[in-house]
Amino acid sequence: MNINQMKPSKFVKKEDVGDGMIVTIANMTNENVAMDNQPPEMKWVMHFQEALNPLVMNWTNLQLCAQVTGSDDTDDWTGKQIVLFNDPNVSFGGKITGGVRIRSAEQAAPQAAPAKKVDERNPPPADDSSIPF
Repeated sequence: MNINQMKPSKFVKKEDVGDGMIVTIANMTNENVAMDNQPPEMKWVMHFQEALNPLVMNWTNLQLCAQVTGSDDTDDWTGKQIVLFNDPNVSFGGKITGGVRIRSAEQAAPQAAPAKKVDERNPPPADDSSIPF
């Protein structure tokens, strides 16, 4: 197990969401996100209907969520589904660290259809265009 998965957190981490996790927005709250014994640091936090820690929102994710939901009003986001995913290109403190990003649930990667088995006893008919006459 990766040690980053072992560190407890009150909030969603990139390791929690992987390549994509569909969640339903429950609400937004303004909360103190500072570490214990630190001065208060108030940030907007998104809560989900699913059993998942809340997400501390930054300006980029606020804008992405507004774009995905079609509204700049966070009250309109309640009940909407979004995808949280680990974007390896997110930078923090001047370094590329990866981080949680938001995209539309409609953009969730569709699962590939299983390949069809070919019955060797009854092969599909040949394409007539390959016949030289």
